[in-house]
Formats: sequence, structure tokens, C-alpha cells
Amino acid sequence: MDVTVDVVGGDEEVHAVDDDATYADLIRAAGFHPQEASVLVDGAPVPGDRPVDADRVRLLRLVKGGAGGRSDRDA
Repeated sequence: MDVTVDVVGGDEEVHAVDDDATYADLIRAAGFHPQEASVLVDGAPVPGDRPVDADRVRLLRLVKGGAGGRSDRDA
């Protein structure tokens, strides 16, 4: 099954997953860990253990690091 994954703030990609794949499997196929991203189907989050039943989803990264940020200690 081919699923179009729109990564919020990133690119849109198509990933092939097995017919019995879960949304956690799809997150891994997109190159993320299930604890750092969530899949949205029709704008609502879906559990990682739910079988993939949509051919188009959005992937929202929940954890994103960055460099160059200032903290209160830097002030």
C-alpha cells in the first residue's frame, strides 16, 4: 500500500507499507521514531497501533531540537 505522508514543516513523501502495517510502522518508514511524531488523519491524531487505513496523512513532529536558542541563563 502506498501512503502519501505530508510532514508538517517538511516535504511530502510517498511510502510503501505492508497491508498489515500500523501507523507506528508508517512513522518509522518516514524516518522518525513513534515517540517523536504523531500521524494525523483528517486532522485528528491516530494511535500508533492502529492499522494504516488512509492513503494520505500528515505527520507532526512532536520533538524538534535546535541550536542557537537563548535561555534565561544567557541573559
